[in-house]
Amino acid sequence: VQLQASGGGLVQPGGSLRLSCAASELDYYTIGWFRQAPGKEREGVSCISSSDGSTYYADSVKGRFTISRDNAKNTGYLQMNSLKPEDTAVYYCATALGDILGAPLDYSEYDFWGQGTLVTVSS
Repeated sequence: VQLQASGGGLVQPGGSLRLSCAASELDYYTIGWFRQAPGKEREGVSCISSSDGSTYYADSVKGRFTISRDNAKNTGYLQMNSLKPEDTAVYYCATALGDILGAPLDYSEYDFWGQGTLVTVSS
């Protein structure tokens, strides 16, 4: 599975961005979004299951970020609102075949990764 993330950029605090993850195939795959800030470990942000569209969010983004998918377009999305400077990071999308039953935001559960897209939140 090939993945390509896009949509990053520079935005002011309180602003919004929508990231996209274009995939060569998406049916039957859980989609995850991860981020890595300089000097920090990779962090799971959100994921959406393959079977019923169940969603999971890191506490740090709950209520601000929304994950979605369009299987007909083989694309996943991460809508990011009320962005904060601490959201600054390189964001990656990843996929895993089937549903993840244990730790859905654990990056080791994902098999395929796209290149990152940089999100910078700064005034």
